[in-house]
Amino acid sequence: MTCPCGSEMVFEKCCGPFLSGEALPDSAEKLMRSRYTAYTRSEIDYIKTTMVPEAREGFDAEATRQWAQGSKWKGLQIVGTKKGGPDDSTGMVEFIATYEKDGNGLDHHEVSQFRKTQKGQWLFVDGEAHEHKEGEGHHHAEKPVTVKREGTKIGRNDPCHCGSGKKFKKCCAAA
Repeated sequence: MTCPCGSEMVFEKCCGPFLSGEALPDSAEKLMRSRYTAYTRSEIDYIKTTMVPEAREGFDAEATRQWAQGSKWKGLQIVGTKKGGPDDSTGMVEFIATYEKDGNGLDHHEVSQFRKTQKGQWLFVDGEAHEHKEGEGHHHAEKPVTVKREGTKIGRNDPCHCGSGKKFKKCCAAA
């Protein structure tokens, strides 16, 4: 099977060893690709363990699993990278993940930040994301269209809007 990350390599020689824990990605881009592959396979434990510890607090694995399973993953495009190589301690990966949710084709355009631990493991720190209808407004030279919030802003210390009873910063803001 070809790896879902778009490398055109077989899964077993690409993201498979990362998801199984047999190997660690040696770059921020490889970690990003393996995290995309984990979403396509609903392997949410991998998503959580590849986050920096401070981002894991309040991570809702079950809600993330339901979202991933309810999405039809269509492809990944790496737009660009900055640092993130084997000799770096930080890195950035800009990507577009195309998927379908509730019959709508969507492009998830994100600039993600990564850092490497002292033991050499790359971890996801956070990302700035924008959603577009599939095929619209995601060309590299164009500025992404920011999703505009409707309604009032939820503060980090306000109760989460999902009804979990947790503070927003410990719940959906951490996802």
